[in-house]
Amino acid sequence: MKQVRIGMIGYGFMGRTHSNAYLQSPRFFPTEHRPVLKAVCARNKDKAEEFADRWGYESVETDWRELLKRDDIDAVDICTPNNLHKEIAIAAAAAGKMILCEKPLAMNSAEGEEMVEAVEKAGVANMVWYNYRRVPAVTLAKQIIDSGKLGRIFHYRANFLQDWTISEDVPQGGTATWRLDVQAAGSGVTGDLLAHCIDTALWLNGSITNVTAMTETFVKERVHAETGEKKPVGIDDACAFLCRFANGSLGLFESTRYARGHKALYTFEVNGQHASLRWDLHDLHRLEYFDHADESKVRGWRSIHVTDSDHPYMGNWWVPGLQIGYEHTFIHQVADFLKGLDTGEEVHPTFRDALETQRVCDAVLNSAKQGNWENV
Repeated sequence: MKQVRIGMIGYGFMGRTHSNAYLQSPRFFPTEHRPVLKAVCARNKDKAEEFADRWGYESVETDWRELLKRDDIDAVDICTPNNLHKEIAIAAAAAGKMILCEKPLAMNSAEGEEMVEAVEKAGVANMVWYNYRRVPAVTLAKQIIDSGKLGRIFHYRANFLQDWTISEDVPQGGTATWRLDVQAAGSGVTGDLLAHCIDTALWLNGSITNVTAMTETFVKERVHAETGEKKPVGIDDACAFLCRFANGSLGLFESTRYARGHKALYTFEVNGQHASLRWDLHDLHRLEYFDHADESKVRGWRSIHVTDSDHPYMGNWWVPGLQIGYEHTFIHQVADFLKGLDTGEEVHPTFRDALETQRVCDAVLNSAKQGNWENV
């Protein structure tokens, strides 16, 4: 058994999901490589120590630069706000560390290009945590599309709706609400939510060539959590865009944090010449499928309960009919990363894959700003 000694930078929500994945993956997906929780790094030592005790990390650092100097760290997991991704990733690559980075890859494409250059020059294994690819039903959708069953693709549509920032009293900045601070996040729903939709779309349906978009910031000023000052809000609260894919299909995407009643509604639908499919995060173990080749008397949408042993990933879990959840997507991603180390194969999405998503995000924001079509 070959150890992969993990150094995690950051300990928030994503720190928990990743830590759980490292612990559970070898129990359900045996590989030659096994993750070891070596160190967690955060500025607040007391909170880092509490996190380390809870999740079983062997040590704590308060400076990520010191973490990168350690010879007992093989892989760095970047769970920080977006504005720190570039500096940490480039330094980690120079130190010869494998890198697992939270999404989006960077603040913008220019930063992403530097990060891709760094990891490819160093030749280190790298991956970005676009976890929805690893939902068994979404992976099954990929297999069905790749099989040609849908035929020529005409339409791809997706949305990601939330409602947690509607109140004007929600601050920007700080530990809990850094995603509302443009200096830390780079963008709002485009980089946070639509990035997931875009990554999935690129994986399922291929490259996006051009876009036209609109964005809106509904609350123009918010108190900054760290300074107490009321400042202009620089992120997008809502975004909608049209696009064309390289395969000739049309795309329609929408995301907002102002859809009252929706906590995390992520859906996509793909319409093809012969068949269609759709998926809903709120019912993540099901894939809806329509095949026009069915006999007309029984033709209609069917609901595939993705829990059988021949469905993606499910053979390593429970008996058919017993479903899994959100946290398992990260377990699957760790399992695939470790399997890639076993075989020497790249595990996607790599930094270069995530850069394509970043370029689409940039084009969307530029289009909304300029009010025109933008090439990716």
